[in-house]
Amino acid sequence: MKPETKLFGVMAEFDSVDALFAATRRARQAGYREMDAYTPYAVEGLAEELGERKTRVPLVVLIGGLVGAGAGFLMQYWTMAIDYPFNAGGRPLNSWPAYVPIAFEMLILVASFSAFLSMLFMNDLPRPHHPLFSVPQFARASQDRFFLCIESTDPQFDPERTLEFLSGSASHIGVVEVPMDLPSAPKEAEPSKQKPVAVMS
Repeated sequence: MKPETKLFGVMAEFDSVDALFAATRRARQAGYREMDAYTPYAVEGLAEELGERKTRVPLVVLIGGLVGAGAGFLMQYWTMAIDYPFNAGGRPLNSWPAYVPIAFEMLILVASFSAFLSMLFMNDLPRPHHPLFSVPQFARASQDRFFLCIESTDPQFDPERTLEFLSGSASHIGVVEVPMDLPSAPKEAEPSKQKPVAVMS
């Protein structure tokens, strides 16, 4: 008996962005929430149709920038006013205008790293392999095809009903099940360890 393959989801293929929009809207109305769309270029309004929330990257960048600016300012204040105070020409030890350039550079540095790292973390990257890569048709997602995948984590997901639902979408080219794991390669037969037997004629 063949073991049951765990599915990542069910994916439909379309040849136009309008067909993808219609299928996405229909899936949302049917109650599906855990789904994603893949297109060869950015499509305005598609994220809203998928019900995607606004990204938290700007908030992380703001916090990172403030932390960087504060760290840059405190580093200079500690050095000039506490650790090694030096009275130069009667200037105050906390001469904050002189601290602004370095504090600003620290703001930019930490905010940049925060943007880069939070983007990777929130997108689950790096990810060398994705289950969709095992579907041959998906190679055209970067060329001229549009895909909608309803994932198995959706509460309403059922392999047969979801496959039937996507098959009812207008203008779809095909609907496929996406396995969770890579298809296993057939094992090669091990060479026989038995010694050859000489046959005497």
